[in-house]
Amino acid sequence: MLNIAATLAHWCRTRRPCAVATVTAATGSTPLPVGTSLAVDSDGNVAGSISGGCVDGAVYELCRRLLAENGAPEQARFDSSDTDAWAAGLMCGGSISVYVQPIHPADQAPLATALTAAADERTVALLQITETADPDLAGRVLSLPADGTLTPQLPVPPQLTTRAAAAHRTGTSSLVHAPAGPHCAPASALVHTCRPAPDMLIFGAVEFADALSQAGRFLGYHVTLCDARPVFATRDRFPHAHAVVTDWPHRFLAHTSTDERTVVCVLTHDTKFDIPLLRDALRRDVGYVGAMGSRRTHEHRLDLLRAEGVSPGELKSLNAPIGLDIGAATPQETAISIVAEIIAHTRGRPGMPLADTSGPIHARTSY
Repeated sequence: MLNIAATLAHWCRTRRPCAVATVTAATGSTPLPVGTSLAVDSDGNVAGSISGGCVDGAVYELCRRLLAENGAPEQARFDSSDTDAWAAGLMCGGSISVYVQPIHPADQAPLATALTAAADERTVALLQITETADPDLAGRVLSLPADGTLTPQLPVPPQLTTRAAAAHRTGTSSLVHAPAGPHCAPASALVHTCRPAPDMLIFGAVEFADALSQAGRFLGYHVTLCDARPVFATRDRFPHAHAVVTDWPHRFLAHTSTDERTVVCVLTHDTKFDIPLLRDALRRDVGYVGAMGSRRTHEHRLDLLRAEGVSPGELKSLNAPIGLDIGAATPQETAISIVAEIIAHTRGRPGMPLADTSGPIHARTSY
């Protein structure tokens, strides 16, 4: 649901009824993860996709029917063993289960607030009740703070909120189940979570940095460009970066929060900037550290980092020369090689041609 938060928030603010279809389970070769939604409003406008196009047409018609009939939520399943599913176009060999729910904004007061927060890239979690015998809970979408205190407060099984809160803390979207509790019927719910955009920190106001900042922004990173030289670190030169900072790289990093999703790209290949920055970056909680430069430059850089006391284990996490070997020549091609390596590193993939690998094609992610 949160993959189309901005559109849904607008529909809720304008009191526009809609139907939302959400993936609750996915197996095999399916392109989009649990929590992904497609929505249709009362005028027939559509937002999102749940299958990369395979069954979206059939789901669209189901949404339209539920809206026209003011019907109850429905469960649907599409897979390659089902004749109807093939007719709907699910040719990938996978299987998806979909929960389709009409939403009337007047009956879901907390929803617009939570969706607006998600569209603004704030941390948000929603609990969407998909199965329950309690008529007060059926079809409700509830705001879920990290402590598990639901808004509004309703008789939800305690294990459901506990499991949902755990999913919230890890930033995963998933289907959770709970048995009956005191004065509570058993229930199942989709937990929808989103977190603020991860940070991409680019050091070095060089030509490659402009292309990389554009690619990073396209991938959903909050991009910051930092360089100690004010004549080069300007907004005009790097219009795609969210922020352009003039400071010594290691000093800027020292005052910047990072986490396991943060990406650090060092493009300066100048030892007076690189060494103190990389020494500190390799000891931080970050997801990826890469550095530009020739193989000869990198070997010299490694010697200097060892002299600074950087351990072999820390050096092992340095991706340098930065990027995948795709024959990149231009800044734009180089940016593609860098973000391709970042994606492969983040997903734990080898970065090889799919034709030379086996197993699932699509990495399992969440919204």
